[in-house]
Amino acid sequence: MTLRRLVIAYCTSALISAAIGASAETQVVMLGTGTPIPTPDRSGPATAIVVDGKAYLVDFGPGVVRRAAAASTEYGGSIEGLAVDKLEIAFLTHLHHDHSAGLPDLVYTSWTHGRETPFELYGPTGINAMAEHVAAAWEEDNRYRLYGLEPAAPEGWKINAHEITEGVVYRDERVTVEAFKVKHGTWPNAFGYRFTTPDKVIVISGDAAYDPTIERMATGADILIHEVVSEEAVNARDPFWQNYHRSNHTTSHELAALASRAKPGLLILYHVLVFGLEDEVVLEEVKARYEGNVVLAEDLDIFE
Repeated sequence: MTLRRLVIAYCTSALISAAIGASAETQVVMLGTGTPIPTPDRSGPATAIVVDGKAYLVDFGPGVVRRAAAASTEYGGSIEGLAVDKLEIAFLTHLHHDHSAGLPDLVYTSWTHGRETPFELYGPTGINAMAEHVAAAWEEDNRYRLYGLEPAAPEGWKINAHEITEGVVYRDERVTVEAFKVKHGTWPNAFGYRFTTPDKVIVISGDAAYDPTIERMATGADILIHEVVSEEAVNARDPFWQNYHRSNHTTSHELAALASRAKPGLLILYHVLVFGLEDEVVLEEVKARYEGNVVLAEDLDIFE
């Protein structure tokens, strides 16, 4: 176990103890922690919440399938539920390409590797059109796999898209998923999600400027996964970009104040914007103003 894993286990030990006797085990796997900047060691935003071996994905940026495979037992990882053929449901926070460009790979690779049922997709207005255009773009591939020399299950290529509004958008025996609107520039529909499982409450911000709604949803949560922009980095930009980033993202100082009031068991930083500074700068900025447990996520980190 690396030092990083020891820190994660220590930070969440109280949560694990509280869950003793619960009927489910929840794991959070950071499949992608990056931004639109194509940093080689950070794939596009994607988070897996795995409950009793079933994976629920939030966002699917570039690289999502490869990261899921790397975390799965199929390719030497530890998470059985992230086997490629078991990827079958995802929730999109908003339609920015860095959060959604992995959709064709997610749908078609899981299908050609054995998924037999339609892929279930939840997201804001526009998700239906996205699903329809993906199907149209790969129509010839679908035709060949359905009727040619590479047989695949007849229903697996389909995408069941569900355009959502605020409130509970999904529920099964393992999880209840609640969507809530967040502020992200001029996007009319950008969402965060709150997952309630038998042993955890997990809130993920998606891309969002400071928003009291996130604070309310995260109050008392076991884990808050939140994007962040470095205060030092944004202050060094010209006035136009300062205004842009402050209307689209949460600064480290704003996030520290939010977390100090919401008091999640663990704060996980992802989608970190530092504009040429070291990523750790933003972690230190948060820690300087927040006394709770906080970590800077890397791709393939597992929080359990």
